[in-house]
Amino acid sequence: MATSPKVLFLSQRKYVIDLLQEVKMIDCKPARTPLDSKLKLDLEGEPLSDISYYQRPVSKLIYLTITRPDITYAVSLLSQFMHAPTEAHLNIVKRILRYLKGSIGRGIIMKNNGPTQIMAYTDAD
Repeated sequence: MATSPKVLFLSQRKYVIDLLQEVKMIDCKPARTPLDSKLKLDLEGEPLSDISYYQRPVSKLIYLTITRPDITYAVSLLSQFMHAPTEAHLNIVKRILRYLKGSIGRGIIMKNNGPTQIMAYTDAD
């Protein structure tokens, strides 16, 4: 997190590096996009023998979407298969991790645009 009087930058750079090290992909080749443009998710396929190998990184990716809205769609697709993942789904996880490798420093910039007024109305009938 970097701050100044007018800007707040939220990044989970260390979290991404730790995740890449955990899944042994710190030296992987970066990808330009989180998903392949010709992706076709198939419900059929060879199920994984150990689904925790899929569930753990996907859970961490879900947490990462707080500061990385660019991976939100891809992670939401993967989270639908938490109970019955296949090799194809695991390959998509690896693609997202390769994308993160190439964009480690990205995050969210929040700017101070001046005073904010909140107005609310209620019917206390």
